[in-house]
Amino acid sequence: MQDHPTRKRADFSMVLHTRELDESAYATKQMTTAKTVGAVSNEAAEWYAIDWPTIHRNVRRLQVRIVQATKESRWGKVKSLQRLLTHSYSGKVLAVRRVTENNGKKTPGVDQKIWKTPEDKIRAVHALKSRGYQSQPLRRVYIPKSDGKTMRPLGIPCMIDRAHQALHLLALDPVLETNADRNSYGFRQKRSCADAIGGIRRSPRPGSERNTMSAVGDTTGVSSGNATMTRDSLARCG
Repeated sequence: MQDHPTRKRADFSMVLHTRELDESAYATKQMTTAKTVGAVSNEAAEWYAIDWPTIHRNVRRLQVRIVQATKESRWGKVKSLQRLLTHSYSGKVLAVRRVTENNGKKTPGVDQKIWKTPEDKIRAVHALKSRGYQSQPLRRVYIPKSDGKTMRPLGIPCMIDRAHQALHLLALDPVLETNADRNSYGFRQKRSCADAIGGIRRSPRPGSERNTMSAVGDTTGVSSGNATMTRDSLARCG
């Protein structure tokens, strides 16, 4: 099997640029819709009038500054920039947009609310405030596992909680991607199972003192959780 290239660390600027390209088609469609809907409410007009390229630039500028401050270990500066980002209009509208466009956009939480209309979305933007915020309980549902016999519990948060999570993720991602271990692949942007397999195949051969790797999660033939396996057994799992 051909080895797949892996990154020492994610290029955060490239990650941001790729995400913007992925969303450009939606922005074009939205601007076309704004021209054809005719009379709309003030709230809908505010949503349709959002300049998404400017929103992305504003968020990216703050995230790049967070990355620079993290590299210099200026943690007070990092904290102040994170606060600035999570309180900014650009950060809030981008967070709302992301939770209303992903695969779970039609799945409500315990409050049974989803944000479908532009009015719902712009009201959500103005509701994203830290003062007085309290998260809602998760809605518990059960989905079948791959064996078709057992069920996996799944907790679904409300839309407002998802938006708060997305907003704060914008501020936390730059620190994570700057300081994360180069051999970390789980839940990392622009990293996949193929990258992990490539890293395993390039790891030290049998007989080396470092001939073990730590695996977290579901592994073939091993119960879920933490497991220490040899290099060869991990490669066979891939």
